[in-house]
Amino acid sequence: MDRESFLENGAITIVIFGDSVSYGAFGIDEVDYEAVYWNRLRDKIYDIRRDIPINVINSAIGATTASSSLGRMEKQVFAHNPDLLIVAFGLNDVNDGLEEYLSALKQIFERAKKAGIDTVFLTPNMLNTYVADDTRADLREYAAVTAEFQCGGRMDKYIGAACDLARDMGVSVCDCYSKWKELSKTEDTTMLLANRINHPTREMHELFAQSLFNLIFPGVEKMTEAQIDSMWRVKERV
Repeated sequence: MDRESFLENGAITIVIFGDSVSYGAFGIDEVDYEAVYWNRLRDKIYDIRRDIPINVINSAIGATTASSSLGRMEKQVFAHNPDLLIVAFGLNDVNDGLEEYLSALKQIFERAKKAGIDTVFLTPNMLNTYVADDTRADLREYAAVTAEFQCGGRMDKYIGAACDLARDMGVSVCDCYSKWKELSKTEDTTMLLANRINHPTREMHELFAQSLFNLIFPGVEKMTEAQIDSMWRVKERV
């Protein structure tokens, strides 16, 4: 975007549409909007192009699924007229039927495409693989369920099918789930979850941010000071 197109179009708007991880949840009753991946992504964009403001609209809500979020798209996505929509569901959807999940994602992708919005499907992190000793007592029963979902292949099935759907529909996929799976070969990924169930630690949000950046801006270099100065140099008015 040069100065003329900036004057015409204004700032870049990114909408985040997902669940508690995108919302900014970490430990139990702990929210940190500074550490969440979309804030890190914005900082990375500013590193290469800090002359265009970026508005990030956080339309993620904890404990939601793709299906339960369909009704809020008009007010929380389309009303903002985003340039980019990042869709990040899956961690809660695994509790419901696969077809319900895929049907909802398909509707989200179709509606975004109809509105002319560039869309990225961001796959989630892995769930816990066992019930850790420091899992909070009232969450241990659910942690056993999610561990079975992960170790029994249910999570793999859901995210794999979602990726296939997105690619078949021409939606870009930022597959961080596969990176977590690769990491699990050498690391205890349950210890990389702040709540020991499904919320990544602050450090692991960097994986999402960098992966999104690499997908959206492959091979992009920082602007030079001369380029920045040139954009904002207004011709002398008579």
